Amino acid sequence: MTEREAGPRRALIEGLGARPGRGYGSKYNTCEKLCAVPASGCVVIGCATMRKVVLITGASSGVGLALCRRLLEEDHELHLCLACRNMSKAEAVRTALLASHPTAEVSTVQVDVSSLPSVFQASKELKQRFQRFDYVYLNAGIMPNPQLNIKALFCGLFSRKAIHIFSTAEGVLTQSEKITADGLQEVFATNVFGHFILIRELESLLCHSDSPSQLIWTSSRNAVKSNFNLEDIQHSKGQEPYSSSKYAIDLLSVALNRNFNQRGLYSSVACPGTVLTNLTYGIMPPFVWTLIMPIIWLFRFFANAFTLTPYNGTEALVWLFHQKPESLDPLVKYLSATTGFGSNYVTSKKIDLDEDTAEKFYQNLLELEKDIRVTIQKSKNQS
Repeated sequence: MTEREAGPRRALIEGLGARPGRGYGSKYNTCEKLCAVPASGCVVIGCATMRKVVLITGASSGVGLALCRRLLEEDHELHLCLACRNMSKAEAVRTALLASHPTAEVSTVQVDVSSLPSVFQASKELKQRFQRFDYVYLNAGIMPNPQLNIKALFCGLFSRKAIHIFSTAEGVLTQSEKITADGLQEVFATNVFGHFILIRELESLLCHSDSPSQLIWTSSRNAVKSNFNLEDIQHSKGQEPYSSSKYAIDLLSVALNRNFNQRGLYSSVACPGTVLTNLTYGIMPPFVWTLIMPIIWLFRFFANAFTLTPYNGTEALVWLFHQKPESLDPLVKYLSATTGFGSNYVTSKKIDLDEDTAEKFYQNLLELEKDIRVTIQKSKNQS
């Protein structure tokens, strides 16, 4: 990249509140005494360049898969650990990534973040195999049984909020969900609590004041404050659990920064925009998306949220990979954006929340974790 080409990107980075630091194309290597234990089982001892280790949940498809590919394009010597529910898909992805990036290291671990026993087991395995994680992408998520409110959609399309509604689905998208085996609401368990427990279990691999680690959450423009209730954090009484869960992620990220920055752990939230994946195809079938594509292309000139492809959707997630986490604003959400002509860039937006609510939510999660652990211990004692 020439200096002329780098100028606009550097200006954008500085405009988003981050110093250029680990810019595109640069490498960030740390001299450590121990590196992560690769899949082969070897350990590098002594003062040597350590591979950056990245854990990605939901890495076998959609935005997670595109993120894996893009990160290896940025740094082909990474160690990627794919945390996936379906191991056959995960192994197929691992094989493909190693074929295209033979100098990388790619490992897998099975985890279903909606199942706490699965999260505990995966955490145990990860602590046995790794000394630290430099980045954890908390990307896995679900939107079960989405139902489009056609009346609200058409009313919105002919209002002043048409572009906003079309790009965020605010007020037009509801879901019905079930209860997990752990007694939790499925969307809350998958999108929020399973990841929270994963972080809690991996604290010893994440908290290193000498070299910070970074949590990067996949949030959404659909994260709406009015859909979240501190008295009903699982959204058991509402009809928009996806929106509630994504707002909960925003709250949790702020609280994690407040409680863990001094220990070398930082958290950021990013939104991939409107991406056509299995999740969005659950809202409307592929042929409908194809039919309305001309409208979407037109809207692209007025709204930047229509990234459409998983590759485009990872723009903010990859951008965060290159930033010094301590230079980022914890109260800002970083958004992948695409122009009407198809160019990708990163923009930012202040999160609509207050830090006291974030802290209260964090304390609620700790209480729920405590109750869950007591229940699990009782079950073990009875068996």
